[in-house]
Amino acid sequence: MRSPCCMLRAGVDSMPPREGTKMVMRKWITRTLGALLLGSVTAALGSGSGRNPARTKATGAEPEAKEAKVEHFDAATVEKAFATGKPLLDDSGGRNFKVMGLRRDSPGVVEVHNTDTDIFYVVEGGATFLTGGTLAGGEHTAPDEVRGGTLVGAETRHLAKGDVIVIPKGVPHWFKEVPGSIQYFVVKVR
Repeated sequence: MRSPCCMLRAGVDSMPPREGTKMVMRKWITRTLGALLLGSVTAALGSGSGRNPARTKATGAEPEAKEAKVEHFDAATVEKAFATGKPLLDDSGGRNFKVMGLRRDSPGVVEVHNTDTDIFYVVEGGATFLTGGTLAGGEHTAPDEVRGGTLVGAETRHLAKGDVIVIPKGVPHWFKEVPGSIQYFVVKVR
């Protein structure tokens, strides 16, 4: 039986160069994050169109032109996002996704997002992270959002630097233990 979450650990070939400076590490993180974000945003944008690109190509029909803006965030902006928890890119302007840099120094509460899929990329630190199971307790804190309570029968995972985890909408999840801290990028796809 497949778990409702998918988790990848960066392989040896995708590890950052050891001889580098902080700038080399930053470039590696930017490239890795860029690939992750490109894939998830492409999937998010494509999933709402209802079109099959191969079919469009085969029929010769012109694809729909979409107004899109390339977004770039310099290192200082990214560091500020980690410090403040504010989104790098929110879901305004018709976007069905948002991008955040988050930092946790302590455990969180159980969360269930009924309309958003979360994609985490761990940049620093680690945590014990629970997914799935049954939510006992909790309360609606916003439309389609439940927080609090506890998880019964959840799967325990240990997140570490370089990990990526995908939590589909409706799956309860919880940062149960955070020894030290954890910094991670989140792409929320609606």
